[in-house]
Formats: sequence, structure tokens, C-alpha cells
Amino acid sequence: MREEYGKLSKVEMSIWECCELLNEVVDDSDPDLDEPQIEHLLQTAEAIRKDYPNEDWLHLTGLIHDLGKVLLLPSFGGLPQWAVVAIEGKILLTTIQLTTQNCGVYSEGCGERDNVVMSWGHDDYMYLVAKKNKTTLPSAALFILCTSQGISHLMNEEDHENLKWLHIFNKYSLYSKSKVRIDVEKVKPYYMSLIEKYFPAKLKW
Repeated sequence: MREEYGKLSKVEMSIWECCELLNEVVDDSDPDLDEPQIEHLLQTAEAIRKDYPNEDWLHLTGLIHDLGKVLLLPSFGGLPQWAVVAIEGKILLTTIQLTTQNCGVYSEGCGERDNVVMSWGHDDYMYLVAKKNKTTLPSAALFILCTSQGISHLMNEEDHENLKWLHIFNKYSLYSKSKVRIDVEKVKPYYMSLIEKYFPAKLKW
């Protein structure tokens, strides 16, 4: 599945177009709020922006972190929920296997983000989209997007440096949902400027 969807041959569109398209996605694992998906993305991004005003790359990472869920839509392949929304137990199983079997097929310190294959899902897909479209986001953003597991004996020096940002980001991704509505049109110009800064105008998906 990673090989097939990693070709990025389904659609060509901008990041913001994809954000708007995500409103058509129904994620059965995330039924907390009735607001459009784009508002959850912006709630995450705006919460980070408030606390870390100088880290614009982290604001944008908050905006795009769930975009891989478009894989549920027919134009992106129409994958079933189990193949898109990461199943926690599946990820934990991978982690436990690597821990109990030491490094398994990997070498110690090989680099978790770039060399360890985790369970396929929307996170892995968005990581591939960003990387293959030559984003200029820092490596910490890519580490966050692929939802690295922090398997210490597989992490290289760069992974260890980026792990602190993953811990910071998780507080916002998991707990930023709110009943306070986001004025999408008001904040759109700011995020459009970040998209232009870190991504090409059109991306292959």
C-alpha cells in the first residue's frame, strides 16, 4: 500500500484546496465535534500559534497534520477507515516487537523517521506527500507528520533533537478541540502565506 500510494499519482492540488476537501471526510474514529474538519486543523494550528508565536513552521504543521485522511475520498483511492486512520494497537504492536526483539531488521541508531517502516496510515501518507513534494519545512515537522514512536535505540541524533517537538505538538493535536469556532476567512491569509513559504503552489498527492 505504501508503495502504491507513495507514487503520488492520484491528484494534483494545493495544500489549502486539500484542507477544504477534507471537509468531505467523515472520520468514524473522531466523532467529538460536528464542526468541519478544517476547523479542527485550524484549532490545532491557532492553539500552537498562541503559545509559540515565533515557530511558524509548527503552526503550519498543525494545519496539515491530518490532511492524509483525504485517502478516504474516492478521488484519492477511497481506502477503508482501517487503512487510513491509524489503529493504536497496531502501532503499539510494532513498537513492542522492535523493543522486545532489540532492533529487529534495523540497525541501532539507523534513524527512525527516515528508515523505520511504521504502520501505514494517514500520517505516513502526509509525510510522503510533504517530503516528495520537496517541502522546506524543517526536519522536526517531518518527524511530527510521520508520527514517530520514539523508539530510542533506533533513533539517530537528529531524531532525538526532534522528539521534543513531537511531545510539544502532541499536546495540541490531542487536546486542542474546542467549541470555540474559528473564523476561517479571517485566519486564511496567514496560513496561505505559510503554505507559500514552505510548499510549492501545487502538490502531487
